[in-house]
Order: sequence, then C-alpha cells, then structure tokens
Amino acid sequence: MPTKKVIETKKVSRIFKNGEIEVHALTDVDLVIEEGEFVAIMGASGSGKSTLLNILGCLDKPTSGEYYLDSVHVNKLNKNQLADVRNQKIGFIFQSYNLLSRTTALENVGLPLVYDRSGRFSNPKKMAKKVLEQVGLANRINHKTNELSGGEQQRVAIARALVNDPALILSDEATGNLDSKASIDVAALFVKLNNEGKTIVMITHEREISQFAKRMIYLRDGRVLTDEVIKNRSTKESALRDLELTA
Repeated sequence: MPTKKVIETKKVSRIFKNGEIEVHALTDVDLVIEEGEFVAIMGASGSGKSTLLNILGCLDKPTSGEYYLDSVHVNKLNKNQLADVRNQKIGFIFQSYNLLSRTTALENVGLPLVYDRSGRFSNPKKMAKKVLEQVGLANRINHKTNELSGGEQQRVAIARALVNDPALILSDEATGNLDSKASIDVAALFVKLNNEGKTIVMITHEREISQFAKRMIYLRDGRVLTDEVIKNRSTKESALRDLELTA
C-alpha cells in the first residue's frame, strides 16, 4: 500500500515587502512528508524556519508555489476554510504553552473540541481525559495549569494538540522554555506518539533535541540545504546519560 503524503510543497516561496525592499524568506522549497514520519527542521535565526512553519500550519500563504496538506490544496482555501483545516488537521505546540492559567488541564485540552464544527466528537471530556492519560498526566487532569511544572504544562499543550486526532502535529520550539531534563522528557514523548502513528514536524534550534527525530531538514537563507535520515537517533536513556556526563 502506498504511503500517504501528509505534506507536499512544490516550489514554495515567500517574499515579504518592506517598502522597496524584498525579503526572500523562502525560495523554491520542495518538501514531501509522509504519514508516520518524525521530521526535525533546523537552521540559524533568519533561515526561514518560522516562515515555513507558518505556511505548513496554514497561518500564512506562500507568495508562489503549491501546498497540499493531507490531500487538500491549501492555496485555494478562503479564510474560514483555512481556520477549519487548522482546527481539524493540525495540532500546534508552541514554546509558550498558551494555556488558560486558572482552568484545569482537562478544560484546556477539551477547548479545540468546543470550536470544532465537524460534528466528529460526541464526548469531548472523555477524549480530553484519554489524551491526558496518553501523555502521562492521568493523575493531574483536575489540576489547574498554574499548579503544574513547566514540563507538565507542555504535556497539557501536547495533549491539546492531539485531542482532535489531527493529521499533523506541528511543534515550534516546544522545548525552548524547559530545562534539559524536561526537554528530554518532551522529546521522548514525541517519539512515543510517533511510534503510535502520529506524523510530527518539529522546529528546533537544539541539536540534541533534533536527534530524537527520524529525519532532519536543514534550512539556510530560505532554501533546503540538506534533507537526510538521522542514523544514530537519541533515546531518553542516551540523552540522560549524555546530560550526566556534561553536568
């Protein structure tokens, strides 16, 4: 059975105009990410990582080129259709967890289902509870998010990204605000979710976190410089061992 393409970009470019000056943030990016992949996107500041993430996440449109997400031709969608695609097909995880602080983990995770207009979800509470268990927070579901550690808050954010069973998980520097051990925990959780079949694209500037992925794409000046399989992937055990050696 052929693998399904979750992401396909064809010659995607993004140009920002600042008065007379044109900034070429992305140039002719060709990318295919198939179902079940775990891809890290790296590059220096200004390499085009965030611009690419915004296009993949349907938050921005390319200046030229084509983008297909889970077989949907994104270029042709209007604002409302894009919002529906974001809500139904993409789970976002950000560096700042973007949680509501005085509400419980369960309420935070159930939020995307409140806005879902597809009618797919009959029991939001049950689904929110299930994904919180999946990310290892079964005993914290009724805690308010301001009572949780940074690592636990990011797990709540990951559960929220999973709750509507999206085709794609997009992570933007998800470990950026965490200490080394909590970062390794989150990276190991991504591996677990990927092993369960989730397609994950992770933008990171931390090489040790990128080594948990199966494939690494390196951007420079808005172009794909390298795209290769990661041969010696990190595990939670190896990363913790390295951490102890450098401590």
